[in-house]
Amino acid sequence: MKKFVLPLLIIVATALVGCSSDEDFSRSTEQFLFDEGVSSLNSGNWPRSIAIFQQLEAQFPFGQFSEQSQLELIYAYYRNSEPEAARAAADRFIRLYPDSDSQDYAYYMKGMAYYSEDARILGRYLPTDPSKRDPGKARESFADFAQLLNLFPNSEYAPDARARMVYLKNLLADYEVHVAEFYIQRQAFLSSLNRARFVVENFQGTPAVPRALEIMAEMYLRLGLNDLADQTIEILALNYPDSPQLTAEGDFIVSNQITDPSFLYSISFGMLGSNRSDAPLAPTRRPERVDDQVDFALPETERSRSLLNVISLGLLGDPGTEDSSESSEQ
Repeated sequence: MKKFVLPLLIIVATALVGCSSDEDFSRSTEQFLFDEGVSSLNSGNWPRSIAIFQQLEAQFPFGQFSEQSQLELIYAYYRNSEPEAARAAADRFIRLYPDSDSQDYAYYMKGMAYYSEDARILGRYLPTDPSKRDPGKARESFADFAQLLNLFPNSEYAPDARARMVYLKNLLADYEVHVAEFYIQRQAFLSSLNRARFVVENFQGTPAVPRALEIMAEMYLRLGLNDLADQTIEILALNYPDSPQLTAEGDFIVSNQITDPSFLYSISFGMLGSNRSDAPLAPTRRPERVDDQVDFALPETERSRSLLNVISLGLLGDPGTEDSSESSEQ
């Protein structure tokens, strides 16, 4: 029985200490709360710093440390992996202190909140590709950094924001290419073409552009738009001659297989079945244009069908037609 008494006393004492500390905070001065919050930040105790700065804001909303505590709270939310709370705190600071010299920091942290979300537990310890996930937050982060550069082009955070925007731009371009390749697998060639063309038109300078041009050329071929395919292949060969879909002679290589997972392959997580479809999707070489006139067959002359042909559904009797050449001979 005694061995359970000591742990129980420790738990009760800890709870009482926690309660007393809360009571102390409720009667603490603004300076004491701010110092405790900063101390918790410096020691990496993000939840405690958040609680202290929230209490400081509640007790002293117009105090001498209110502006700085708001900034510290943004950072604490960010480090505690609460991106939505960090962005909300940044928006609140931007509204409450429009003339603050730290406005650029608020915009910067607003962009960082979503930028760093992929670097959490899943992003750190699992081999995931961020360009294959929903790009919504990456777009918002890009827009936040762009707003920072637009409002504060000379900010000390501007160079870092520009570098992060380059990464986000590459990420968004890669995502569009992944979607285009997905549409190829589903044989939605027009949708794939539109996605690839969007990359070429809006993400110039990114590493995804060569692959987007390859997809455009192939989709034009599959859709029978040979003139547009020739123009795209010419652009690809001129700007990216090392493309894996170009031969040494500059001919374009068209894929003859697509990924098409079977039901068995899907439910067995790739252990059974196949994910390849060998259906021909496009010719390797396009047919040359021919200007020869097409010979049309002469129309058949009609006459009344026999009753036997009508009753037998056309299997017996006179069908009521004859070849025009036979008629001319007669």
